[in-house]
Amino acid sequence: MADITVSLPDGSSRTLPEGATAGDLAADIGPGLAKAALIAEADGIEIDLNVPLDDGATVSLITKDSPQGVFTLRHSTAHVLAQAVLELYPGATFAIGPPIEHGFYYDFDLPDGQTLSDDDLERIEAKMRDIVAADQPFIRGETTAADAAELFADHPYKREIIEVADASEIAGDNIISFYRNSDTFVDLCRGPHVPSTGKLEHFKLMNVAGAYWRGDEKRPMLQRIYGTAWATKKDLKAHLHRLEEAAKRDHRKLANELDLISFPSELGGGLAVWHPKGAIIRKIMEDYSRQRHEDGGYQFVYTPHLANARLFETSGHLDFYADGMYPPMEMDNGEYYPKPMNCPMHCLIFKGGTRSYRDLPLRLFELGTVYRYERAGTLHGLLRIRGFTQDDSHLYVTEEQLATEIADLLDFVTSVLRAFGFEDFTFNLSTRDPEKSVGTDEIWEMATDALREALDAHGLEYEVKEGDAAFYGPKIDIDVRDAIGRSWQLSTIQADFNLPERFDLHYTAADGSRKRPIMLHRALMGSIERFFGVLVEHFAGAFPAWLAPVQTSVLPVAEEHEPYALELVRQLENEGFRVEYFRPDNPLGKRIRDAKTQKHPYVLVVGGDDVENGTVGVNPRGGEVERDVVVGDFIKRLAAEVADHS
Repeated sequence: MADITVSLPDGSSRTLPEGATAGDLAADIGPGLAKAALIAEADGIEIDLNVPLDDGATVSLITKDSPQGVFTLRHSTAHVLAQAVLELYPGATFAIGPPIEHGFYYDFDLPDGQTLSDDDLERIEAKMRDIVAADQPFIRGETTAADAAELFADHPYKREIIEVADASEIAGDNIISFYRNSDTFVDLCRGPHVPSTGKLEHFKLMNVAGAYWRGDEKRPMLQRIYGTAWATKKDLKAHLHRLEEAAKRDHRKLANELDLISFPSELGGGLAVWHPKGAIIRKIMEDYSRQRHEDGGYQFVYTPHLANARLFETSGHLDFYADGMYPPMEMDNGEYYPKPMNCPMHCLIFKGGTRSYRDLPLRLFELGTVYRYERAGTLHGLLRIRGFTQDDSHLYVTEEQLATEIADLLDFVTSVLRAFGFEDFTFNLSTRDPEKSVGTDEIWEMATDALREALDAHGLEYEVKEGDAAFYGPKIDIDVRDAIGRSWQLSTIQADFNLPERFDLHYTAADGSRKRPIMLHRALMGSIERFFGVLVEHFAGAFPAWLAPVQTSVLPVAEEHEPYALELVRQLENEGFRVEYFRPDNPLGKRIRDAKTQKHPYVLVVGGDDVENGTVGVNPRGGEVERDVVVGDFIKRLAAEVADHS
């Protein structure tokens, strides 16, 4: 029997007997790797460890310490979840169950109207652990579509996948692949999987939710079980701790406790009202944004909330974004849509007059409210909402100005995000999806290169997301990491050569010729609502003094100290601070607890000595009580803190 030679990522090679598998390669390298390996990658294609290797292949062995390894653990754990549910609930059927960020899920349809609840998860998880303890091997099989349909005769969702999906979704070359990990359980799957269920130790089922089949509200409602799986017990424990902390920071919970916003059912899903304290924070955010844009050479504009369908036909939204728009309203002269974006109207402003190269760059800014239809199941407080206000800018520039403007936008965006307490950024460059875009290859290449060059010139590391661009141009997305390590996509910069062409925009160049401007889309906060929700969770509702709806509360120890306390309130308000007064109607301890519950940055307590000496007791949030602080000194301290955005 002839030998084969395979190359390893470090440039070395190994000689193995013909027919040797990726698992044999791992054993040849060492017993530690043989135990740790989960799957392999041969010439860029992921394979199971029991797949024979080709002569000359370049092979990487994937362990649980890598993102690919963790993804595989989650993929395989999803299969074990499906097996457990089908064994526990005779007559149940299953749909799909992919790995997702931090975990996995699987969708089920139970017989006789049975419903799952979170109380059932312990029983299902126990069954999963029995399957893991049995160390069942994952065995791959291949068949034709006709035989696969017979194999899954009792599972209509699987049959639909076989019948209507492109075969490449579940295999390739018109072959349907499946995996078994017991005599009774089989699932459609491309693979690869861990060698056996015994590799799946560190997982937990999280919750049950509803999910429409194929995400279509007209299709059956299925029951979705979410779980999480990790490489080590330590990783699982850390993730569960993060979830506990995230639950404490949930902006919906905190917004209710702190009286910031609410979602009245009378309004309908995905629509919020802002209470006075929430509105104060929003006003501060918007005022800060306006000031920064004014300082940055932007001109303010306002546009209506709806427009004739012709506008969105011209812009391309009705061709590429109709599913995200609300239905039209029939009016006397045509159809009108609530606007999903502000950019088409800004193009009309540019087109509304004769433009010269001397007018460029033209930077337009609007706090513009838009309306987008989000499915009911995707709504999530302020983070996924149907009506929201964008701090929306559109810049019209010459080709010569493009690189400088993008570079300036990167500086502008990150400086504003830092002002709100974010320091850790991730940059992503999204490129064209040829099936869902407009414009020529040349235009897209020029726009993508401009964004890439700006990132490179700043020395920024970034990830390229192929095919993730908007339909009209490539973009840079800027993610921030919050106080507990979660990543949020907030800001975006998009280069657009298409809308200027679709709206036939021109400016007069220095030589007198007519040229088309390049358009840059830029949402800094993304939306005021979403940004506010992220801030609530980032600060856990304990806003810094410059943003806090109440910057300090004043509490007299007893009634005889009220005149001094009220004079202190007036003095603070005259200095421009936001103050809440707690009358001595309840014991002092209770009032202090109430003020702290509202997360005020400072609680000021005044008693007899303070009245006599012109001082105040300062109880800073998260700090030690300071007694006998001169009022003027405290005012200077608070003013500096507010001015510094500290």
